[in-house]
Amino acid sequence: MKQAELYERFRDLHAQEGGFIMPNAWDGTSALLLKHAGFQALGTSSAALASALGRLDGRHAVTREEHVANAQIIGTMSGLPVNGDFEDGYGTTANDVAVTVEVAIAAGLAGIGIEDTSGDPSQPIREFDDAVARVREAARAAKGRIVLTGRTDNFIQGRPDLPDTIKRLVAFAEVGADVLYAPQPPDMDAVRAIVKAVAPKPINIVVGTKSGAVQWSELQKAGVKRVSMGAALYRRVMGDLQNAAMQLAGGDIASASKGMALSAITRMIAEARALPGKTNN
Repeated sequence: MKQAELYERFRDLHAQEGGFIMPNAWDGTSALLLKHAGFQALGTSSAALASALGRLDGRHAVTREEHVANAQIIGTMSGLPVNGDFEDGYGTTANDVAVTVEVAIAAGLAGIGIEDTSGDPSQPIREFDDAVARVREAARAAKGRIVLTGRTDNFIQGRPDLPDTIKRLVAFAEVGADVLYAPQPPDMDAVRAIVKAVAPKPINIVVGTKSGAVQWSELQKAGVKRVSMGAALYRRVMGDLQNAAMQLAGGDIASASKGMALSAITRMIAEARALPGKTNN
């Protein structure tokens, strides 16, 4: 499927009644398993990708090229619209962010997220004007071509400032972001406040609030249009691996080796690669 078609499918999901869940994959097999479960779009996860590569997330430790290649694997294997979790846009200037948007479009992505982080642990959130300028340039490149999510990481970077978070999200919406996103708001009242502030544009919530996961039905009632999982599914798989490692260390080979049959994984990949006319360009 051509990139323009994937973009249109992804755009339209945000307008459908009830919204949708967009889980995050990190490789070809996870993408296929999620597709087979019936999901209509997938996201990448910068945290899962960094962890899989033995690096730290949010520190510019994964290059744009590496992240694009990962997104292309997910898209090629699944045939679904893919949203790239592209951190701060990979670059020091707002123009660099626009270039990243162009690269994402050329790579076949249907959506891209740009956040207000800096990659600097000592000052993790960019100044307001800088953050807005970067989203503005991203929006100019993205308009009508790729779904742009404007994101502020205030809450997960130790800045529990709801008014500033809303100010940033409203500004991102005003300069052209299609979807707004602030990971881990403190509670559902904050979620509802964000939904109201940026309406009619949709918001994304990852898993739930700072207090923990929230059921999809409750998020829908609050007006949330998209839920992503971030690194949650990757963490679930790593938790299962951790349990298996402890079983194996205790000599329980039978328990440690339980899992999906390799033949089933091989067949799933072979079928995906055999599909005619697959392209995300």
